[in-house]
Amino acid sequence: MKAFVVEKYGKDGVRAAEVAEPTVGDRDVLVRVGAASVNPLDKMVRNGEFKQLLKYKRPFVLGHDVAGVVTRVGSAVRGFEVGDEVYARPRDLRIGGFAEYIAIDADDVAPKPASLSLEEAAAVPLVALTAWQILVERAHVQPGQKVLVHAGAGGLGSTVIQLAKHLGATVATTANTRSEELVRSLGADVVVDYTKEDFSQVLSGYDLVLDSLGGANLEKSLTVLKPGGLAISVVGPPDAGFAEQLGAPSVLGLVMNTLSRKIRKQAKALGVRYQFLFMQANGSQLRELGALYDSGKLRPVIDSTFPFDQTLEATAYVEQGRTKAGKVVVSIAPDTD
Repeated sequence: MKAFVVEKYGKDGVRAAEVAEPTVGDRDVLVRVGAASVNPLDKMVRNGEFKQLLKYKRPFVLGHDVAGVVTRVGSAVRGFEVGDEVYARPRDLRIGGFAEYIAIDADDVAPKPASLSLEEAAAVPLVALTAWQILVERAHVQPGQKVLVHAGAGGLGSTVIQLAKHLGATVATTANTRSEELVRSLGADVVVDYTKEDFSQVLSGYDLVLDSLGGANLEKSLTVLKPGGLAISVVGPPDAGFAEQLGAPSVLGLVMNTLSRKIRKQAKALGVRYQFLFMQANGSQLRELGALYDSGKLRPVIDSTFPFDQTLEATAYVEQGRTKAGKVVVSIAPDTD
């Protein structure tokens, strides 16, 4: 089958290749991929940013989001049948959405929301799971709380705005002028145009900030939190919880804590908290999220769609910052042979 594989770490390390069809384990479903989507995480894994924690054996297929049709079911799998349309964010060390087929642990898979096309569904899993794990699992957002979402027009930001609003929060976001109408349509109550204003000068008293930019933006985010408030970053710096989540040796946890010492110290001085989140695959959460998409509470935002043979162009488009809003999707035409 055709796939896009990481042969070596670095910008030029991915190429199109013919590889063997995946082996299907007892607990796996084999999915004929209909669509995949591009995430910043693809670049980070390709560049080897997590290679001390995620020990991929090269060459490996890239791609963290997938939607498609089940073509084979492992002997221990219940609840899925050949022909089912599904979507998933395969677990770490088993990614591979940029391929014609992928074998996925059934626990990571959920029925595709009936209201979404395969292309729309492929834009959902990673960002929707991240939003859920931040807002529901980590922050336990309650009605009336105030949530700030950075980069609200992005794939993650646009999803967090919608889910936070569904949970009853008052939602603020940062966006540029051309994106204001979009983020307001998604539910943002307050929009700070970062080309004209500094969010840290106009916002205060927030319960939660979601940071996807890092650096100075993260440091300033601490200042808009109320006492006891929480800043969660998906770009780092990582903390010991990340190493623990991946089952890494305790010494790596100490390294992670060293990397995040500065921001944690700044947070403590302000009476607030900092956490790093690296989302996890979870099919049962995707089922709950699927119901929200089918009920119209959530909707995917898609910037553009590329054909499968232009997967490298699609990833370059995202890396170059050309995305205007939402996700970039790769569509795989079905084999007509």
